[in-house]
Amino acid sequence: MWHLYQFPLCPFSRKVQLVLGEKKIAYEPVTLYPWDAGEEFRRLNPAGRVPVLHDAGKKMTLIDSQAICEYLEETVDDRPLILGSARGRAEIRRLIALFDESFFGDITAPLLHEKMRKRLILRQSPDSRTLRDAVRLLHEYLDYIDWLVDNRRWLAGAQLSLADFSAAAQISVIDYLGDMDWSDHTSAHEWYRVMKSRPSFGPLLRQKMEGLPAPRHYSDVNA
Repeated sequence: MWHLYQFPLCPFSRKVQLVLGEKKIAYEPVTLYPWDAGEEFRRLNPAGRVPVLHDAGKKMTLIDSQAICEYLEETVDDRPLILGSARGRAEIRRLIALFDESFFGDITAPLLHEKMRKRLILRQSPDSRTLRDAVRLLHEYLDYIDWLVDNRRWLAGAQLSLADFSAAAQISVIDYLGDMDWSDHTSAHEWYRVMKSRPSFGPLLRQKMEGLPAPRHYSDVNA
């Protein structure tokens, strides 16, 4: 069986969990914090990062969320998530990169550092200016999501795709941290509520980060 090494607020681990859920692939989650990774885990991934998908029986280890998702896409026929024409698949991958790289770098990473790492590891207070800058940029990305879902059925086009799950994984972390502000973003909010109500999202809504409780609305699929 697959074992997914992850920690609750890693957006890339969440993306892999969503894909595993959508494709109905059985797996066992293994909570592992990268800042406390031991030698056993580093033998799987010398970089000491999650997610890592490992099957000891198959002697197979997959590293990096996009590489894992592409592998699952190529080897599991059920519920394709990178689909359509070559042009359509290129658009899916463009949006995946936007959320995995730009959104993460601009918003998720700074908020995780300020609200998780400083609190749980460094025992420091968050920097208010960094928080304000991240939330300001968040509204710019939500404006873009509004435009996408106003002009398409899903983010990348007419069909649900890995682009939607990549974006939702990042947003779910922001939501857990209590920093989502849906003001003036009705379309984006409705899209996220639909994503949040999917069965594959259930495990994410039940995950808890030790020492960092989620706000009350987090697990409410209508919130």
